[in-house]
Amino acid sequence: MGVSDNSRGLILAVVSSLFVGMSFILKKKGLRRAAAAGTRAGGGGYTYLLEPLWWAGMITMIVGEVANFVAYIYAPAVLVTPLGALSIIVSAVLAHFILKERLRQMGILGCVSCIVGSVVIVLHAPEEHTPSSVQEVWKLATEPAFLIYVAATLSITLVLILHFEPLYGQRNILVYLGICSLMGALTALDTFNTAIVSPIYYVMFTTLTIMASAIMFKDWSGQDASSIASEICGFITVLTGTIILHMTREEEQPNATGTVTWFDGDRSKADREEPHFITLDNSDYFD
Repeated sequence: MGVSDNSRGLILAVVSSLFVGMSFILKKKGLRRAAAAGTRAGGGGYTYLLEPLWWAGMITMIVGEVANFVAYIYAPAVLVTPLGALSIIVSAVLAHFILKERLRQMGILGCVSCIVGSVVIVLHAPEEHTPSSVQEVWKLATEPAFLIYVAATLSITLVLILHFEPLYGQRNILVYLGICSLMGALTALDTFNTAIVSPIYYVMFTTLTIMASAIMFKDWSGQDASSIASEICGFITVLTGTIILHMTREEEQPNATGTVTWFDGDRSKADREEPHFITLDNSDYFD
């Protein structure tokens, strides 16, 4: 018996989540090293472009996104997109061990919720409706409802970039992730905690993608009310899991591990008010 299109899409979506989850860690590690050697990317620096780890993260993300793109060929967005929750779990677990961003018990509960919701969605996902011609795709893309959605997306993106980013970009995570979810961006990783970036980005991107797919391809047409309700419940369960992850990470205090203090050897400073000890509190100096 052959493998169904939905199964192919499922496998590709899982592989994509693994690669994307790992890419967050590699890029964050590269950004940290770059910040230790120069200006942070969030402050306009470009030293991260010289970091091999950052490029390794970019390549890993590209591989994951390619797998994700191919997954959409075989399975509907309502199946593929929510499985991106797995990348949150991967990044949260790896961040716990590699970046020392502690994953608490409630964070583990959030991971479990993401998995449960994803399973529910997989079990009730509709079969993919693939347009049979370019003309059909063009017809779907030029329907009034989808054109309104595209116009609204572009308008919101421009407002975020031109107005809100200069004023609130460094303080409010929703600005960068709003742009990222709508069009694509990278800067938020350097400014905010990885375990906060991943869940919020997932929630926003998933909601917008499913909305766009439902408007353009009418994914839920032909399904009964029970299946649609199950998919919505699964989606809400996944969102709940990401919110739990976000809340538990937001409460975390800065980690002091990796701090080293030593006397600089200049005893002439002993009679002055200025300190004569040198402290490094960034563990990336010692990688």
